[in-house]
Amino acid sequence: MGKRGVTVVKVGGSTWDSRDAALDDLVTLQKDAWPLVVVHGGGSLISRWLEAHGVESAFVGGLRRTDEKALPVVVAVLAGLVNKEIVAGVNGLGGRAIGLSGADCELIRARRIPELGLVGEIESVRSEMLLPLLEVGYMPVVAPIAIECVNGEPRPQLLNVNADTVAGEVAAAVKAEFLVFLTDVPGILDGEGRVVGRLPAEQAAAMTDAGTIVGGMLPKVEACLRAAAAGATSLIVDGRQPSALKAALEGRVAGTRVG
Repeated sequence: MGKRGVTVVKVGGSTWDSRDAALDDLVTLQKDAWPLVVVHGGGSLISRWLEAHGVESAFVGGLRRTDEKALPVVVAVLAGLVNKEIVAGVNGLGGRAIGLSGADCELIRARRIPELGLVGEIESVRSEMLLPLLEVGYMPVVAPIAIECVNGEPRPQLLNVNADTVAGEVAAAVKAEFLVFLTDVPGILDGEGRVVGRLPAEQAAAMTDAGTIVGGMLPKVEACLRAAAAGATSLIVDGRQPSALKAALEGRVAGTRVG
């Protein structure tokens, strides 16, 4: 893997229209010996597909409630369409990507959150499934679908899992050097709408506890804190900007650095 540590990149569904630039960066960085793991979302696309199938989208505390009607659509969009489009895009540009979901070899085990239906809270990530792929030069692309685990034992049940949370848990499991969120905002904003350039983990935790960080940013910051506890530095940047990923890792783009 070279001398660089692992970088986990979360590609948000909100930046999907800018994916070509992200794919270019992923391939460029991989060719420059950056070991990369990609975790992706796909929330906006899921909502469109659910609507097309006559299934209403419902959210509780910012998390998508997933019932038996919604789950097949969620799995098809995440583990099928979005995952394979990213893999095909990377490989088509000369990179080496392999698509996975958390169901593959029980990569991600999760406990069901009853009030959210078929949605999981992560119990474990099997880093031994990812590290050998990185060692031989592949870029794992992970869809946020998990296998349900009850009393420590896996069941043949798929669960939807928040992709930001997956990114943080994956970063912790592989002891990543960096966790980068490509999102549709320039970073964490202060009370006056200015980007907070540096946010120590302790301050981020205090802001989370105080309810200052809310909405879609909350699971991202919680993921940053999980990664920070394992030694990673997290970056939250505007993924709609050209070469945002490469610029973030090289310190050339505004955003929020956590940890």
